[in-house]
Amino acid sequence: MKNSIQRLGNITIVGLKAISRNKLRSFLTMLGIVIGVGCVIAVVAIGNGATKSVENTINSLGTNYIMLFPGAVTQSGARLFTGNSNLTPEDADAIKAECPAVAYVCPTVRAAAQVVAGELNWGTSIQGVSTDYPLIRSWNVDQGDFFTDQDVKSTAKVCVLGATVAENLFPNGGAVGQIVRIKNVPFKVDGVLERKGGNMMGQDQDDTIVAPYSTVMKRLSGKTKLDMIQISAAAPNLVQEAQSEIEAVLRQRHRIPPGGDSDFQMRSQEEIAQTQAQSMGTLKNLLLIIAGVSLLIGGIGIMNIMLVSVTERTREIGIRMAIGAKGRHILLQFLFEAVTLAIVGGLIGVALGIATSGVVRHFAGWPIVVTVDSIALSFGVAACVGIFFGFYPARKASRLDPIDALRYE
Repeated sequence: MKNSIQRLGNITIVGLKAISRNKLRSFLTMLGIVIGVGCVIAVVAIGNGATKSVENTINSLGTNYIMLFPGAVTQSGARLFTGNSNLTPEDADAIKAECPAVAYVCPTVRAAAQVVAGELNWGTSIQGVSTDYPLIRSWNVDQGDFFTDQDVKSTAKVCVLGATVAENLFPNGGAVGQIVRIKNVPFKVDGVLERKGGNMMGQDQDDTIVAPYSTVMKRLSGKTKLDMIQISAAAPNLVQEAQSEIEAVLRQRHRIPPGGDSDFQMRSQEEIAQTQAQSMGTLKNLLLIIAGVSLLIGGIGIMNIMLVSVTERTREIGIRMAIGAKGRHILLQFLFEAVTLAIVGGLIGVALGIATSGVVRHFAGWPIVVTVDSIALSFGVAACVGIFFGFYPARKASRLDPIDALRYE
């Protein structure tokens, strides 16, 4: 037992000395492993962050969320989007009345404007919505109250501010009850929404103002049609049924014949999540392929350098065998050196991957989640690469004939 420990200690010392004798060569040998492991860490961190972001975005969209948009029309055999909406508030009322699988419906009109409060102003988006909006989006009021159905019917000049808008127009607080001017139209602030944060695209969801859709259509945008209709199904398992009911109602209202193309389109939160996940999955797979190629190149580099090392140290191998070293001792010696190069490269790669993830988080604003599992996986892969690509040179060294090795010049 004592001899075995001493022998392993000698192998370690000799291996480290051999690596340190050619520092630059050793570093260049590790470079492929460094890049590969760094890519794995960064890719997994970005992928985990993207997954978390998608989950947060789904939750922020609201429960059982469905978006209804104007669609393309067929003209002269071609499918075209005219840019004109054919969705009306009456369509929204019909969906709510005739679709049992639908819980809430919110007609929506959008506009953009510079909003003025006293001496401060802020450019933001204006959303004309109904009183179902906070129920669909699971978005509560933090201060004050949301406007009422009577406000919608009477086209009242009232609004609710997003947290970002409230902070910029009323930095000292007290927004509720104040007057803001939107396109020179005075609006009373009924409330301030709770903070939602950014969505999966990094956009600030709190940088918005919501007001009755009837008021936005009549006093701000001049639109007679809706930009979209936001809908919430009665339960998660009723989303598909709700979409089928909505399609049937709208096709009837818009007099679309059987087999004809619908002049509207729907997307659910599941479809949004799937699209985002597919995009991130494609990017993640591409980067993992690059990481895999880097690890392969790094492994080949280790094998190449170890073969060169075996050739350079042929006489050393012969001398060690002549004084009693066994073939397995020589094999362990060179295998130790290969694995050490891979592990040190893996450690540097882990540090590089974590640093890269931090840079991406800082400059791109992406959510990054570095896990212990990804670090352990990368480190393990690096060690396996060292063993796999270092075994052949080590085996070749262990099978040298001592007499021929001693005669080698």
